[in-house]
Amino acid sequence: MSAKVFVDTNILVYARDTSEANKQTQSLQWLTVLWQQRSGAISYQTLNEYYVIVTQRLKPGLSRSEAQHDIRNLLLWNPLPVDRVVIENAWLIQERQGFSWWDSLILSAAQIQDCDYLLSEDMQHRQTIGRLQIINPFLSDISILA
Repeated sequence: MSAKVFVDTNILVYARDTSEANKQTQSLQWLTVLWQQRSGAISYQTLNEYYVIVTQRLKPGLSRSEAQHDIRNLLLWNPLPVDRVVIENAWLIQERQGFSWWDSLILSAAQIQDCDYLLSEDMQHRQTIGRLQIINPFLSDISILA
């Protein structure tokens, strides 16, 4: 069985960022494997952040319709809503681990979805929170998913 992998917003953004060719290529490789293995996970927070970044901050950015198309595809991953359970768990993570609020929400969503890994460039590579391991996809080989 494939490892379940939560994908942080920055990895989704890099897949569309033509100004970061190496990171774009690596992000696309990771995402392709996750699609093939049907092992990707996200939350609605991730989708909301993605939409804002690729339509408003990314240069050159995506049109709203392109971003909406991407999000419609990612909805197939059954994103986790940010609900009371996610928030309560995020408070515990923030208190115990000292993460920012936004990172705590991402970690909480990944834990609640029983993910093995969290792909993120923004957190400490190989750090473990419970049974969830943070992986920087630009520092790690994709073979960990095999």
